[in-house]
Amino acid sequence: MNVIFWIANNIFGTPAILLGFIVLIGLLLQKKTTSQVISGTFKAVIGFLIISAGSGVIVGALNVFEPMWKEVFGLQSVSLGQFLGQEAFNAKFGSSVTMAMLLGFLINVLLARFTRFKYIYLTGHMMFWTATIFAGIVVHTAGGAVPQWKLVLFLAVILGLYWTFQPALTQPFMRKITGNDNIALGHTSASVALLGALFGKWFGNRENDSEKIKVPKGLEFLRDSNVITALSMGVLFFIGAIIISIKRTPGAQELIAKAGEQNFIMYSIIQSLTFAGGIAIVLLGVRMFIGELVPAFNGIATKIVPGAKPALDSPVTYPYAPNAVILGFIGAFAGALIWLVVLGNTVAYIFVPTMIVLFFHGATAGVFGNSTGGVRGALMAGFITATIVAWGQFIMVRYLISSTVPDTAMWAADSDMFILGPIIRLLAGLLF
Repeated sequence: MNVIFWIANNIFGTPAILLGFIVLIGLLLQKKTTSQVISGTFKAVIGFLIISAGSGVIVGALNVFEPMWKEVFGLQSVSLGQFLGQEAFNAKFGSSVTMAMLLGFLINVLLARFTRFKYIYLTGHMMFWTATIFAGIVVHTAGGAVPQWKLVLFLAVILGLYWTFQPALTQPFMRKITGNDNIALGHTSASVALLGALFGKWFGNRENDSEKIKVPKGLEFLRDSNVITALSMGVLFFIGAIIISIKRTPGAQELIAKAGEQNFIMYSIIQSLTFAGGIAIVLLGVRMFIGELVPAFNGIATKIVPGAKPALDSPVTYPYAPNAVILGFIGAFAGALIWLVVLGNTVAYIFVPTMIVLFFHGATAGVFGNSTGGVRGALMAGFITATIVAWGQFIMVRYLISSTVPDTAMWAADSDMFILGPIIRLLAGLLF
């Protein structure tokens, strides 16, 4: 019993180590070389640990952004520190998330093997975030008292079904975009992609294809998500800092005091770049551990399900309509600015316009919207993305996981999670 207890605490109770063991087993089953096994295992573990470091950087910057804009709108400022946070959540429930990912993937493989839905979901970082957000919803609904086996089983079934049927729903439009049936979309932007395609079909003009537009070379930076995040958040921090500098309220003076001897506007700009740096750190960690996890999963899956279509990350759609990528993001960014003001003045919530989400989701939706509605479809799809993300973030943070991981819900939760979140909450309320 002591040995079992030790293994439970130090292996299954340590998410990074558990993830490393999963990758190790996957690489061994594929008969990789000793060098590949060692390298892959360590990269997976280190990458997972980097995510927590990046999360801390992001939350630090948001602890300036959120109070700043609450002061702008005259709302009571609440620090993110009251919440559990991503790092603490990983320490407490990360093992359950990791096990649910593994079992959910196996369910996806089995469904692909024995049903007509031959899709294997291989966008690993989305697998991780989806499992994390859904776990947060369940934990919040159950008041934190969740048996691990029950949490793992519930999440695994939900994830397995989602990873199987999400690519199937988007495939009719994906075939239209790619001109073949070789790959599928495996990404949490599927909901806004579908809505974008439908609204494009109903209200757009397919003849006015976005790819007929010649984009100036000076706008090529819009394809770099790191630059977009830094510029977009920089503008929002800058505007907020100017307004705070003009105001003479006690709250404004308290915020200005955080800058110390540094000018508050310059301090705010540095915070915006720090936020972008935190996002870059998280993505680095995700790429490291996913770069090893996905091949380990894929090698097993292809042997079990010959001829299965890989469901891949959203950027696989971008080469088919690069102008629609930019139009989709422009529509999403404009929508985000509108909803920032609307939410602040109506429901007293400060929407954090997470550019990494708005870019990838708005861009993907733009490609789908263009496939049915041309330029107008791409722009509408982007605006739809901002609408789903803005109101979804408000509902998620305020009602679905307000005591677990709202910092993650702000910058990592995606369109599909916001739409499926209330359904998960309902199911969790019935089963836990």
